[in-house]
Amino acid sequence: MKVSIVVPAFNEERLLAGSLAAIREAMGAFDEEGWTSELIVCDNNSSDRTADIARAAGARVVFEPRNQIARARNTGAAQASGDWLVFVDADSYPTRDLFCEAKEAIASGCLAGGATVALESADRVIRFWVAAWNALSRRLRWAAGSFIFCEAAAFREAGGFSQDLYAGEEIDLFRRLKRLARRSRREIVILHQNPLRTSDRKARLYTKGEHFRFMLKTLLFGGRNLRSRESCYAWYDGRR
Repeated sequence: MKVSIVVPAFNEERLLAGSLAAIREAMGAFDEEGWTSELIVCDNNSSDRTADIARAAGARVVFEPRNQIARARNTGAAQASGDWLVFVDADSYPTRDLFCEAKEAIASGCLAGGATVALESADRVIRFWVAAWNALSRRLRWAAGSFIFCEAAAFREAGGFSQDLYAGEEIDLFRRLKRLARRSRREIVILHQNPLRTSDRKARLYTKGEHFRFMLKTLLFGGRNLRSRESCYAWYDGRR
């Protein structure tokens, strides 16, 4: 068994080294099972030291010139040789215990999965929204984009991440994966014993009003705004 970890990264020089160090430590969960693994960073047209930091950490660096998370993940996946793909965001810090939990789910025969998240924030409103998302994620079996694992063959059969979307591409993917899982009588799992620790920078760098307006617009437009890079500026305007 081989597992490919794919990290999309756009101007991530501040947090990438710590994230890759955490991922390297977590990959030991696969090593102890006798599985092989590889670490791929997709440099999504960064203008900082993202690629240099990734290479220094021993990752294989691939390049995607168009700034779009879906494209970056797809480009990394296209270069991966693993039987399973694990996508981890560059501002997230998975633990060995989380990878052990994912390993057990893979061994049990699931098709794909994700994990609940733990945001580094003391703000009560932000913590409420994280708790609400975690509950929704477990109920609907939608994975947060910050941590996704999927059988490589299933990922390709499902068509990968939609490049029509600039945000929400993970939910769109899991809708298709759930249909595939039903046909193949396999499971989609959301792990919750070891939540993924991830940065709270979007909560710090953008106001609650900005987040509320984005969510309201998404509801009112039925998600059509997710096809616009400008509408999804919180992912692309470069604030770090």
